[in-house]
Amino acid sequence: MAKKGPTKIHIIGSVGSGKLSAKLDVPFYELDNVVWKRFKTGDVRRTDEERDELLGEITSADVWIVEGVHHKWVHPSFERADLIIFLDTSYRTRTFRIIKRFVRQKLGLEQANYKPTFRIFRNMFVWNAHFENESKPEIEKMLGRYSEKLVVLKDNSEMEKYFGTKQ
Repeated sequence: MAKKGPTKIHIIGSVGSGKLSAKLDVPFYELDNVVWKRFKTGDVRRTDEERDELLGEITSADVWIVEGVHHKWVHPSFERADLIIFLDTSYRTRTFRIIKRFVRQKLGLEQANYKPTFRIFRNMFVWNAHFENESKPEIEKMLGRYSEKLVVLKDNSEMEKYFGTKQ
C-alpha cells in the first residue's frame, strides 16, 4: 500500500459485515484471532493480558488493519488508528451473509478460522441480533469521540468507492 492514505486502519462491524481488508494489501489482523489461539484440536482463549499485549504489538507497527466486532477492549487500536471504518450494514444483509458464508464453508468454498458447525451457525444469528440491539448502540456512542477519523459505510459499494477496490 502506498503511503498516500491511512496506514493504520481499524474496521469494526458485526459478523457478516463484509470485512475484506486483504484487498488493500496491508497486513491485517482479525480480532477473533487476537482473542483466540487457534489449534487443530480446538481454540483456546487468551488471557486478557495476553490479548491486550498482542493487540499492542500489532498496533505499534507502522502499517496495519485490525478488523472485527470487538469494541470493549480495543481502545488502543482506536487511539492509534489513522482511520476507523464502521461497517454499518443492515441486519437483513448480515443475516443473508451469515447463511451464505456457512453454506460456502460447509462446501469447502470458503475457509474458516473455526469448524463451521450448526451450533456456531445458530450462534451467528444470536450474535447478529445482539450486535443490532446492544453492541451497535454502544459502538456508535464510543466512536463519537473519534469523529475526525471515523467513516461509516453502509454497504460494499461504499467500501469499493472509498478504497477503489472490488470486494
